[in-house]
Amino acid sequence: MRFPARFLAATGSVALLLPVCGFLSEASQVPSADIIVTEAPIYEPLAALSGGERFPKGAQLLLIHEGKAEPLVTGFAATADADVSFDGQTVLFAGKQAAADPWQIWELTLATHSVRKVVASATDAIRPLHLLSYAPGGRLVYAHRALRGFQIENIRFDELPAKYEKLDPLPPVVQLTFSPASAVPTDILADGRILFEADFPLGAGSTPELYLVYADGSGVESYRCDHGKARWGGKQLANGDVVFTHGTNASGLARFTSPLAHEEPVHAPSGEYSGAIAETVTGGWLVSARTGPGAHYALKMWKPGSLALQTVFSEAGENLVEPVLVAPRTRPKRHPSALHPWNYGNMLALDVRLSREGDLKKSPASVRLETINANGQAVVLGTAPVETDGSFFVKAPGDKPIRFALLDEKGAVMRQEHGWFWIRSGEQRICAGCHTGPERGSENRVPAVLLRTTTPVDLTGTEQHGTPGGK
Repeated sequence: MRFPARFLAATGSVALLLPVCGFLSEASQVPSADIIVTEAPIYEPLAALSGGERFPKGAQLLLIHEGKAEPLVTGFAATADADVSFDGQTVLFAGKQAAADPWQIWELTLATHSVRKVVASATDAIRPLHLLSYAPGGRLVYAHRALRGFQIENIRFDELPAKYEKLDPLPPVVQLTFSPASAVPTDILADGRILFEADFPLGAGSTPELYLVYADGSGVESYRCDHGKARWGGKQLANGDVVFTHGTNASGLARFTSPLAHEEPVHAPSGEYSGAIAETVTGGWLVSARTGPGAHYALKMWKPGSLALQTVFSEAGENLVEPVLVAPRTRPKRHPSALHPWNYGNMLALDVRLSREGDLKKSPASVRLETINANGQAVVLGTAPVETDGSFFVKAPGDKPIRFALLDEKGAVMRQEHGWFWIRSGEQRICAGCHTGPERGSENRVPAVLLRTTTPVDLTGTEQHGTPGGK
């Protein structure tokens, strides 16, 4: 059962406390902007992907200002996951007022230190990120604990003025991910897409991977298809690259850059990195790093190309993770939703013979669509014919985990997906091939299936399997 979120406007006042103990390096290494960082005695960065607790012994947000560190807010049993607004005036964070409370989403006004709860539910709500920001009003995304781990939601946390209504046609709360396992947002890219982490294969694996989805939940895809290494904690730099961590000493940091269809190593000093870096205006990177598994993460500064990390802040027995800068930043582009008012989506595959795993020499005879029932079991919804050029056109159930399998003329599996994805209700999606990756594209020709019919085969489970459905 999914618990709906609701909006609250409870406002309180909080005060800053005296500086906490810690070690601050020479002032030359401290960024000019204030820094917010999460302090925790134990930090399990990947725990949320299995539905667990990242901070089993609590956490608190620290504000580092002019060389001193002090709690950002008081009156909370735990605080974490800070995200500064685009104008630099407010901070979203996850917090627990009492230790037994679920994590909820709050907003802090920096000028007055007042806080208000903006998302409340019966289960945990973590990792808030500003998605859109108007004056007044806006949207945020966050991970909400559901029946099977965390799912990402897009929520309006202020009523927008009437003049903005046409710009924001989505309802107040929109579920964006429909995976049978957890998905947790890590950043909002400049083009408006949401970068999130989940296990690979999506919804069925155990290796952390980075994915993308639009603000209405459509267009879900892997950021890159060179899967294998664990990668998480992705953040976008000003130049458009996405930096993330493998966590290990051998290759702690890596990046995705636009010209390449695979990741590129970042030649940073040896160490274990927790991910979620913050880039300063001078090009330096604030990172959370430690020397090995037995050590604690400290806040470090690294200038790309330099040979050493410089300590900005550390504290004995505590991990300092998820640094963010208190400064204005560029708003991402807005993604206009193109979803239709349907309870299904249309999927057009151009050539399923194509694949990074090796192209099929023979076209499959049919494609099988599966979903997951209420008991978590895979069930077959039906099959559709595949044309000799590898194309097919189907109508799939919206907002449910789905996966395809390619079958030969005897019904034997030629190739199949082991993970799950989804198509949003009202989405019309075109796929180049079967896990082709961004470097592959189909020939510029009309798919044979559309020359035969423009009516998709209905695989929603509402009609007889394999029979044509509506457009």
